[in-house]
Amino acid sequence: MAKSIISEGKTTNEAIENGLKQLKVSKKMVDIKVLENEEKRSFFSILAPRVVKVELTVKEGIKERQKEAIAPKKEIILTQEELEKAVENVEKFLKELKQELPEDTEYSIEKTEKGLEVSLNSKDLGYLIGYRGETLYAMQSILSAIASKGNQNRVRVILDIEGYKAKREKTLEDLAEKVAKTVIRTRKPVKLEPMQAYERKIIHSKLQENPKIETISEGQEPNRRIVISLKNN
Repeated sequence: MAKSIISEGKTTNEAIENGLKQLKVSKKMVDIKVLENEEKRSFFSILAPRVVKVELTVKEGIKERQKEAIAPKKEIILTQEELEKAVENVEKFLKELKQELPEDTEYSIEKTEKGLEVSLNSKDLGYLIGYRGETLYAMQSILSAIASKGNQNRVRVILDIEGYKAKREKTLEDLAEKVAKTVIRTRKPVKLEPMQAYERKIIHSKLQENPKIETISEGQEPNRRIVISLKNN
């Protein structure tokens, strides 16, 4: 059931703002119903303190849209045995894959508490990155499945090819700043193209300290996207 509260103020706007502060959401995230309007005052109540009541109801789906930015998933800490098994699985796969790749291809596998970081490097592996990294992320999912084989917990694999992710991160940060300036100038929200969760996180993180801007994610995978808009202060 959607969350609702009744808020009060001396004016309708003040009542709404008080309610938004309690719910910690922006105005476009709620449905508003005025219960007592400041204009509907009888002769006998003219001397009484002016109070306006409004009911604010959080729109369906808002909680889900906010979770991505404020509620990171709980990470599983892998045992050393699980990590060793994961490395063994991935290395076996990469040795076979390397035979199909350019001769100068090199790979590296690094262990972390949360999984593995795998890097592939060569002069010409662009076809393994794909448009907006689609092929890269597909390979990353495959590697995670391979690494997890024989382990109790799922092993998270982070794959990078030819330093693509660092370049993409810089591109997304520049995009975030550019769009934020446009939103401030035009006072209109902007929807970005659908992105991977990793890429959306970069946008959220880049703009979270901007006092004039807020970001939310909406839609379902694989068409989930970020909306950048002005904060309602």
